[in-house]
Amino acid sequence: MKHVKYLALVLCIGNLSPVMAQTASKSLTVDNLVAWQRISGQSISDNGKWVACKMEPWEGDAVVNLYDAQGKELATFPRADRFLFSASSDYLVVSQKPGKMIVDSLKIKKTKKDKLPMDALVIYSLLGDREVIDSLKTFKLAEKVDWVAFQKGRKDSTLYVQPLNANLSTRYEAPAVKAFNFAEKSGMLYYITAGDKAEEKPGLYLLNTETGVKTLIKEGDGVFKQVTFDEDGANLAFLYCAQKNSCYKAMSLWLSQQGAPATEVVARGNQALPKGWVISEHGKLQFSKSASRLFFGTSPEPRQKDTLQLAENRPNVQVWSWDEPVQYTVQNYNKEKELKRSYQAVYHINSGRICQLADEELSQILLGDEGDAPLALLSTSRPYSLSSMWEGRTRSDYYTVSLEDGSRKLLASADYGRYRLSPQGKYAYWYAETDSCWYTLSMADGKKVQLTTPVSFLAWDEENDVPDYPNAHGTAGWTERDESLLIYDRYDIWKFDPDAMKEPVNLTMNGRKNRISYRLVKLDKEERVVDLNKPQLLKGFNEVTKGNGYYKARFSTAASPKELIAGNYMLRSIYKAKNTDHVIYTMESFEQYPDLHYATLDFKKSIRLTHGIDQQKDYLWGTAELVSWISLDGRKLEGVVYKPANFDPAKKYPMIVSFYERNSETLFNYRMPEPHRSTIDYHFYNSNGYIVFNPDIRYVDGYPGESCYNCLMPGVAMLIGKGYIDEKAIGAQGHSWGGYQVAYLATRTDLFAAIESGAPVVNMFSAYGGIRWGSGLARSFQYEHTQSRLAGTPWSTPLRYLENSALFTMDKVQTPVLIMHNDADGHVPWYQGIEYFVAMKRLGKPCWMLNYTGEPHWPTKIANKIDFQKRMFQFFNHYLKKEAMPEWMSDGVPAVKQPYELGY
Repeated sequence: MKHVKYLALVLCIGNLSPVMAQTASKSLTVDNLVAWQRISGQSISDNGKWVACKMEPWEGDAVVNLYDAQGKELATFPRADRFLFSASSDYLVVSQKPGKMIVDSLKIKKTKKDKLPMDALVIYSLLGDREVIDSLKTFKLAEKVDWVAFQKGRKDSTLYVQPLNANLSTRYEAPAVKAFNFAEKSGMLYYITAGDKAEEKPGLYLLNTETGVKTLIKEGDGVFKQVTFDEDGANLAFLYCAQKNSCYKAMSLWLSQQGAPATEVVARGNQALPKGWVISEHGKLQFSKSASRLFFGTSPEPRQKDTLQLAENRPNVQVWSWDEPVQYTVQNYNKEKELKRSYQAVYHINSGRICQLADEELSQILLGDEGDAPLALLSTSRPYSLSSMWEGRTRSDYYTVSLEDGSRKLLASADYGRYRLSPQGKYAYWYAETDSCWYTLSMADGKKVQLTTPVSFLAWDEENDVPDYPNAHGTAGWTERDESLLIYDRYDIWKFDPDAMKEPVNLTMNGRKNRISYRLVKLDKEERVVDLNKPQLLKGFNEVTKGNGYYKARFSTAASPKELIAGNYMLRSIYKAKNTDHVIYTMESFEQYPDLHYATLDFKKSIRLTHGIDQQKDYLWGTAELVSWISLDGRKLEGVVYKPANFDPAKKYPMIVSFYERNSETLFNYRMPEPHRSTIDYHFYNSNGYIVFNPDIRYVDGYPGESCYNCLMPGVAMLIGKGYIDEKAIGAQGHSWGGYQVAYLATRTDLFAAIESGAPVVNMFSAYGGIRWGSGLARSFQYEHTQSRLAGTPWSTPLRYLENSALFTMDKVQTPVLIMHNDADGHVPWYQGIEYFVAMKRLGKPCWMLNYTGEPHWPTKIANKIDFQKRMFQFFNHYLKKEAMPEWMSDGVPAVKQPYELGY
């Protein structure tokens, strides 16, 4: 019966037909990858009747398409950017950008920036009418009412506020507006204006769009910051400083209630603040859920530079200290953030009391019950930051803090757990990696409860293969009133009593038995708890077939989830209409484009809305097949073989082995065609006659290179044994960790005819002592405990560093290598790529290196991505297909010619 249901669904949504596959004749080009349309945004109206979808190429203009519930395309909006449905679901608002080709042509003509065309705003009525606002600068759409506020023109700062219904005559304008926004759940709007000489005084105004009442909340031409509504727009808080050059020290906190003029509630020098502290201009303002509390940030008064000393007369030196808690490079990376750091305080609106909650000693704070709980959780990891340099994790001290009087109580010291708060703030809870157990702690009395033991509950990642404590599978959330905590194991969802007074319950029952991993899908992003009495949507991953499914469960009692839709495909990107059971979602496989589908939560009838799959009809398209083999150390492994269209097992095909760690679970991933930043495009290579093999790699601590060899080589041998691989035309490609592994393989085997190694580590010794400049972190933790898996230091396990470093056996390499490593790489030190290249050059071995100057760990600019794909393709085609060597490989691209020639 299940097969019948799946067949009906496939027929309903449409699938890639055999005719399409047989009649396709073209091979994909890099230009096709660039132009490939992907779904980059989707939205369903609150009433579930309308769907909008954004289709976007990797370079060029996007388009937004509007559909009705029958799947009919109602309207198309070219050059689209943002798009939003209105609160009533009667309107779609779309911002449009100028066409890229037009803008590029104007830039070539040296057109000044202020002469370039501006955006436009389209207000589209679902009845078919539309209003277009030209020369758009910025806009905000109200979430709960059908109103929009916008500014237009480069030099015009007038704010225009109007209903989306063009037939209504109500309109508002305000001159010289600097900032504006709507309340989250009402039509209240604030704006800050410099005023005009005629009618509008400078200051902060409140506009009620429903009544038309405009109120001057605070007059002044000073600096307004952190303007914040409560949820309903009844209260408005902000910071204000009359002197523009004194914001760092003279901000005060103001509050307006029920639309009344604001009053100053906290000023500089308030006795409740620590001595020498000020209200921080960078501290976020936040109302509690009930709007009875207002949270704000404070800090020591920021220091100012000595303006009487010339910069060139002052030494510019960094002092690194061996025992400073935080590595200097991390300090430097975070310097701007730290200079703006603030510490949370609270203003009690009803009583007027002020309480400082966090400070420099305990800087991190978590609020319970959306700010309404009596206690908050304070923490600091600073005393233990030094050891995190090599451990890859940090310990923390935890305290409760009273929101009434600021009193603190120690909960835990030097704890590796990452404490979080239950929704109502009754409990702190965490997973202890050091013993693989879950714990709770009562915020009221500090009672600590162990919920699980390694014997009673397999909470950890059972497939962990790094030299560190395994991670947890996570939680699905809390139930109402903090009564239960829902925890995942590898397969099922379990209900735990936070006080451990009741036995845990396996709510899904059959996950482990059927090897289906169930995970809760949170369709309502505002929902704070899991309602046990409401039906819940689960997503299931089948570890055997690698397929996905959606399942229905009701957690009031334990029961096997009901299958709604499941099969050999990947499901993702599901969104539910706010007021109905209608959903939009995507379904995909390697051959089936992830088009957008429309259904109700029973999934009995699904309508395909988009037709991205039509892009494939003229092109040769490959297939994906799950394969298995035994590693050299006796473990069963899986991987995916991607075969070209019209595959003939009697032919010999070139093959590229492209991998990272594990990939088999992505068997049904469509792998959107793209000029990738760091890897080959599987469809592109399939379409051009290549087989692609992506094997799973499983590691043994201390021997990552050997583990890769033991897993990958028998997998390749297995495919060669099938008779359709040209064993003289096998290439390998990897980036970062994958780049390391292919570099290592080149020192162990001459099987590969060519290798592309992106951002690789080749010298574990020098890499251990490097810095990840994208964060400032020292790299040592990576080798001792995480991905690099050496499980020791260069002093405790020097042979592991030697044996796993390709640099020291580079003389054994017989394979031509293409390296890509960029000089602004913040992940892997650029000098690793240089060490690789210099070694190969010194040994007289064929090697080329691509450095996209100014780029990070991979190319980010589209032109550089395109260039990388073209060169890598030419490189592999030369060595695997015996095509002519391009000029950049045969003659290079000298520095003096580089601005003018590319050498393709």
